Amino acid sequence: MSEELRLTVIIGSAREGRSGPAVARWFVDEARAFGLFDVDVLDLADVELPLSMTQHPAPQDAQVLADVAGRLTSADAFVVITPEYNHSFTAPLKNLIDWHRTQWQAKPVAFVSYGGLSGGLRAVEQLRQVFAELHAATIRDTVSFHAVWEQFGPDGNLRTSDAATPAKVMLEKLIWWAAALKDARALRPYSA
Repeated sequence: MSEELRLTVIIGSAREGRSGPAVARWFVDEARAFGLFDVDVLDLADVELPLSMTQHPAPQDAQVLADVAGRLTSADAFVVITPEYNHSFTAPLKNLIDWHRTQWQAKPVAFVSYGGLSGGLRAVEQLRQVFAELHAATIRDTVSFHAVWEQFGPDGNLRTSDAATPAKVMLEKLIWWAAALKDARALRPYSA
């Protein structure tokens, strides 16, 4: 592959005390070590998207929306780092998705989830339905951290290397889909 593909990693939680940044740091290190992606991290705790979906957002909201839209548009692939709250994904993540419809189209989306017993997998299953509606292609292989508080130490570092293999498998599938869909979009622009 002659050029790196752009991967946007989205930290889907904005809750105080969240595990998302530690999970994201680990994953971003894995993705960069993989060597085939230029990685951009979009942390929803740092982005103040408007909650009210109006036709004409206030100027400061319009600028935030345009900045985020640009980052999503330039991505060839996405990885969503998601916790599971009440058997679902987070409100900030849903807000991001709903504000941006076309940026996901004909692009692959993979998931790294975390939580308690389910490891965030119920959130992932719901996200698959949402992204299907937006004409995105979700990657079957995922990485999930069950009892996330036991997987990462107080320093935020992963305690074992057990997740490295699933991450590599997921990244291999993601790079294939990202390259194939980028070529397809260049050959024939996607229309939903």
